[in-house]
Amino acid sequence: MIRTRQLAYQYPGGPELRFDDIDVPQGGVLLLRGASGSGKSTWLALAAGLLTPTAGDITVAGQSLTALGKVAGDAWRARTIGFLPQKLHLSSALTVHANLAIAQWAAGQAQDDARIREALTALGVQELAARKPAQLSGGQAQRVALARAVLLQPQVILADEPTASLDDDAARQAVELLQTTARQQGATLVIATHDSRVSANLDSQIGFQPLYLGREQL
Repeated sequence: MIRTRQLAYQYPGGPELRFDDIDVPQGGVLLLRGASGSGKSTWLALAAGLLTPTAGDITVAGQSLTALGKVAGDAWRARTIGFLPQKLHLSSALTVHANLAIAQWAAGQAQDDARIREALTALGVQELAARKPAQLSGGQAQRVALARAVLLQPQVILADEPTASLDDDAARQAVELLQTTARQQGATLVIATHDSRVSANLDSQIGFQPLYLGREQL
């Protein structure tokens, strides 16, 4: 679950960003909408424990992040958050398999080849395990990045502009893939976007909550 109360953040010398209160149940979907500069990336960083609020409180998966220290925060994030950034940040020098293995290492876990194969298979890219990122299509790279994000079976998946630069068919497939993966893992899904196609492609049967930043409305 994700719960915020009077959440705010201020960058040095910048205006204070204030966010509406929300309550998202475990397994729910939050659609974070807003134009560039409205605070979407800041909200995601707060939810991931990468930034500390300057006011208010945010609780994610039962953990209040307001006073979480760096060491405890890193450990909590590794076991709780799966992050799909807009820029996928796959290491060009490593194979697909190794890109996932390094995620296990970063979380302080022993390499689990069976779990890596399971994650890649679930996203339909197991046959690409020996390839390097330069040998992947855009859609394949996104699936690999999502496999890496959910490798440790996080309770929360954060996706930043997952449909950017995608055509309509690819955008629909990306949204469906995120929803299906989150549902299979019982994870809460947060999608931050300025793309109106995302809400159009969300499964109306599961329901979702919109949170608008700035002045933009659907």
